[in-house]
Amino acid sequence: MTTPKKIVLAYSGGLDTSIILKWLQTEYRCEVVTFTADLGQGEELEPARSKALHLGIKQENIFIEDLREEFVRDFVFPMMRANAVYEGKYFLGTAIARPLISKRLIEIARETGADSIAHGATGKGNDQVRFELSAYALNPDIKIIAPWRIWSLTSREKLIDFAEKNQIPITKDKRGDAPFSVDANILHTSSEGKVLENPAQPAPEYVYQRTTNPKDAPDTASFIDIGFEQGDAVSVDGRRLSPATLLEHLNVIGGRHGCGRLDLVEGRFIGMKSRGIYETPGGSLLAEAHRGIESMTLDRGASHLKDELMPRYAELIYNGLWYSPEREMLQAAIDASQAHVSGTTRLELYKGRAACVGRWSDNSLYSESHVTFEDDAGVYDQKDAAGFIQLNALRLRLLARRKQMAKQDIPKNAKD
Repeated sequence: MTTPKKIVLAYSGGLDTSIILKWLQTEYRCEVVTFTADLGQGEELEPARSKALHLGIKQENIFIEDLREEFVRDFVFPMMRANAVYEGKYFLGTAIARPLISKRLIEIARETGADSIAHGATGKGNDQVRFELSAYALNPDIKIIAPWRIWSLTSREKLIDFAEKNQIPITKDKRGDAPFSVDANILHTSSEGKVLENPAQPAPEYVYQRTTNPKDAPDTASFIDIGFEQGDAVSVDGRRLSPATLLEHLNVIGGRHGCGRLDLVEGRFIGMKSRGIYETPGGSLLAEAHRGIESMTLDRGASHLKDELMPRYAELIYNGLWYSPEREMLQAAIDASQAHVSGTTRLELYKGRAACVGRWSDNSLYSESHVTFEDDAGVYDQKDAAGFIQLNALRLRLLARRKQMAKQDIPKNAKD
């Protein structure tokens, strides 16, 4: 790679990305721009500005942006329309954030005249793939720098030594290894590594940050109504809320009742297995509620096809292919299915469980007069079922007859 002239760094303001910032300055002797995204991680982001200034970044080259509404509206909600979960359980909270961060990195590079971007993802994880595939999809000529893959700072001691030599502030607790690594945004928290590396051992309770232990959750169930319009949640208990405000509200309610905890050993895109502890309180409520309203409004054929497509769609997001044509094709099909997915789902929350207990919609396909055990005269003729069964049984009867003939060793051309 040719020497970069100007670099945009995905900068959290933490110790690792502060070391990366200084390393980029000393290694490449070029101007660095920092970008810090507020995705609802629950941390004060202004300190990132003072740290960047302390490390010599010009005020005009420091970008700190609140992307919570865009994140939920344009990334989380489209994924929720698909009922997407990876390997049957994971709500993709980390994976779905990366394409938005990459998008802004590329846009800021264009705005500031930078020819390169940099990130702090390691060479063992999925995020390096997600950042870089997204970036190349948006700008095929961008240069990408991944320090963890190329520098010589290969141990905690070397990182601390580099920080001290370059006057990078180090909090007392950062001088030792953190007990586990955390990624967070408005959709979830993800914890992995260190005390969590042995999947045979239960996660310590202190790992959980957003959810009450279900054992300690309220002893009385709560009920909430989530309203949907064309597949997207728009209200809670009749009150209309913006996408991010709605998800934040559900996080509080779901977290109080211990909803959305997950202990998962997953298959990373690069090939290894990893163990993660995930908390998705509001997202788990949204997923259950969306399934509930779809059960009323979505045709069986469309619903079953969606379920067939979903694992592939989820895998594309997990693998960093949000901007791929195949994901966009699947999204178009999914969005078309949501035209009539409007109405309200009632959830019961109790001790870590969110269950759909009611649903209603003006677009409902549910007909009580058809399914009733009472008199259905004039609505459904039960005699029609006999012909329906006979037609569907035809091939099964032919197969069964062939099996009978084979057992009896009857020649194939023998007549009935």
